[in-house]
Amino acid sequence: MFLNTVLVVLTDLAARFMGTTLFRRHFHLLLSALVMFGPMLSLWVSHHSIFAKKNHFLYRMFLHSGWGWTCIFVGSFVFLLSFSIRRSLSLSIRHLSRLAVAGGLWLGFCKLLDLLENATGSCYEPLEAGTVVTNGQTLLVLREGESKSECLKAGMLWRGYEVSEDIFLLCLCCLLLVEETAVFGPYLSLGGISDAPLRILFLFCVLLLWLWIFLLLCLLAYFPQFPTQLLGGALGCLSWRGLYQGWYRLGPSWYCPGRPGLGLLNIKAVSNDVEDAELKQPNHDHCN
Repeated sequence: MFLNTVLVVLTDLAARFMGTTLFRRHFHLLLSALVMFGPMLSLWVSHHSIFAKKNHFLYRMFLHSGWGWTCIFVGSFVFLLSFSIRRSLSLSIRHLSRLAVAGGLWLGFCKLLDLLENATGSCYEPLEAGTVVTNGQTLLVLREGESKSECLKAGMLWRGYEVSEDIFLLCLCCLLLVEETAVFGPYLSLGGISDAPLRILFLFCVLLLWLWIFLLLCLLAYFPQFPTQLLGGALGCLSWRGLYQGWYRLGPSWYCPGRPGLGLLNIKAVSNDVEDAELKQPNHDHCN
């Protein structure tokens, strides 16, 4: 009973905060500020910290499969919320299709970025240790005719025009989480039924959002790369704006899944109004 009360209080507070118009309209600005000024944290963080190692548990467990974690928790929450309101499998699948569209866009951009790096990059072979060193750095010898895969398999270095895919993914996941979970606050304010499984999934989504923000700050502070990280963040914000602020606002159709909560919150509000009107009507049968 105590744990259920704590769960209700935490989810109500988080849903009320994330459902506010102020938070939804300005979260992308906060994220942009983090990407722009986050590398300045490298001046104060300790490079001997456990987060300064790229093989840290959080990087291996969550960052390398960030889209999978996002789809699992957000997809479960969206499906359970939509199906519990309308009991319509087709409507739930339509809302889930937003994740499929975002995933396809992410994979497409990753392929394009990989092609861009292959087209603009070159392979370099570092000279043997102790031979020639300039300003504390080992000299690199250009190897022509090598592809990126062959270069990396041979233990050499590939240098090309790069956009940070990790920053791109984290920014897109953060913005997607905010958009998809923001409907829970209005749903609760309309008197929607919220059992423990739905609240637990929402709480997991909130925790995942803060985990992505933490990993984003770690990458910016311990592994600053300008301007590749800035370009990755910009690409993530542009993808979100094109989907949630552009295409999804066209309304549900065969080519558009619609915005989060569309067809759910308005139906709930209408049903509540009808029930209130029926309760206020006098009982004529009893009078007769």
